[in-house]
Amino acid sequence: MNLETVPHLLVVDVEGNGTNPPDLVEIAALPLRDGRPDTTTAGAWLIRPERPVTARAASIHGLTNDLLTNKPTWSELADQVGEFLGTDWICAHNAHVDYRALSHHLPKWEPAGVIDTLRLAKATYQGLDTYSLDSLIKHVGLDLSQAPRVGRHRAPYDAYATAQLLLAMARHYETWDQLIAAAVPPGLPGAPQPEQDPTLW
Repeated sequence: MNLETVPHLLVVDVEGNGTNPPDLVEIAALPLRDGRPDTTTAGAWLIRPERPVTARAASIHGLTNDLLTNKPTWSELADQVGEFLGTDWICAHNAHVDYRALSHHLPKWEPAGVIDTLRLAKATYQGLDTYSLDSLIKHVGLDLSQAPRVGRHRAPYDAYATAQLLLAMARHYETWDQLIAAAVPPGLPGAPQPEQDPTLW
């Protein structure tokens, strides 16, 4: 299917400070419009966490405590981020992580549904050794020449890569309902409800 006909879909990615549960240090929300990522209207926020960024987390995404020292705190950004996300469908790779982190920070937020490109990839490209985002970028041969220049493991770049992955996989499905059945983890918003066995009453 072509996602041109699907309105209100945001591809999101979050980066944390390495604690458990994490403080958010970066969020990206990339709209899909007319079947392609719309970087001109994307949302991206850097956040100064309450607790320091761990050395391991900083080594992955490059967001150090010094870099974030003058950025807004979450309390200063929460309303803006929540308004941007609204009630749109969201998509993320290994979406449980992003949805859990965002829900923790935005307790009143409830998206229309949650598409997981990791779950969708396992249904679409069966038998791969690994389903990491890097491996899928290589397997599908995604063109990331127009991705934000911040680099891999930064939220804007990973959201763009995930969006391109979703668009590539959507071509394997004839309808939105088929894609949703393969892509939305049970228990998350938008998951198809199991059919009820008929009863006498």
